[in-house]
Amino acid sequence: MENRPVGEIVQGWQAPPRPEALRLEGHHALLEPMHADTHAALIYDEMQGLEWIWDYMPNGPFGSAAQYHRWMREAEGGTDPYFLAIRDKAQGLWAGVASYLRITPEQGVIEVGNIAFSPALQKTRAATEAMVLMMDWAFSAGYRRYEWKCNALNMPSRRAAQRLGFSYEGIFRQHMVVKGRNRDTAWFAITDREWPALKEAFAVWLSPSNFDAEGRQRERLGDLTRLVRVASDPAL
Repeated sequence: MENRPVGEIVQGWQAPPRPEALRLEGHHALLEPMHADTHAALIYDEMQGLEWIWDYMPNGPFGSAAQYHRWMREAEGGTDPYFLAIRDKAQGLWAGVASYLRITPEQGVIEVGNIAFSPALQKTRAATEAMVLMMDWAFSAGYRRYEWKCNALNMPSRRAAQRLGFSYEGIFRQHMVVKGRNRDTAWFAITDREWPALKEAFAVWLSPSNFDAEGRQRERLGDLTRLVRVASDPAL
C-alpha cells in the first residue's frame, strides 16, 4: 500500500529527566518537596474541618492533624506521584499541595494532579503561579505533553483546567473506582507546541500592571488562554 499516513519524526528526541529535588519559586508562590515534619501541621491548619476539599481526591478527609501527618509521611519522598508543598509568599502560608504523576519520560508525558488547595490559597495569584511554575519546569525539562485529569463531576476542576489553557480531550467512562464510587474521568492536556504562547499569556496575566490598586484583574486569564487554545484548535 502506498502513501499510508504515519506520524511525523520527532527530531532530536531524548527522554527528559524525572522530577527530583525541585524547588520552584516565583513572585507569589514557592514550591518545594513535601515533607511531613515541615509542612503537614501548617497545611492541615488551613484545611481542617473542610471535608468538601477531599470529595474528589483519592485520599482524605482527615479527622486529625495526626492522620494528615501520617498520610504525608507515607507520600513524601515518592517518585510517582512526586509531591510538592505550596507556599503563598504574600500571606506567608504553606497552604496546599500538588504533584506530578503518571510520569512517563520515555514518551515525554507528565501529569499534574492530587491538587489540594486550602481556601486561603484558592483563587489567588500564588495558586495560579504555582501551576505555571510546574508547567514551566515540565516543558523546560523536555516533556512534550502535560496532562490534567479529574472526576468528570468536578466542575470547578474542569473550569480550572481550561482557565489554565488545557484543552479538553473527552471523558473516559467508568475509568476508576474511587472511595467505592464510579469515576468517569475528564481528560485535558497542553502540548509543547502550545506552551510558548501560553507562557506569554501567563506572563501578561501575572504582570503587576494587570491588577488595579484593589487587586482586581484587568485581563481575565481564561480569555488570554482561550485565544491560545482556539489558535491551536479552531473547533474549540
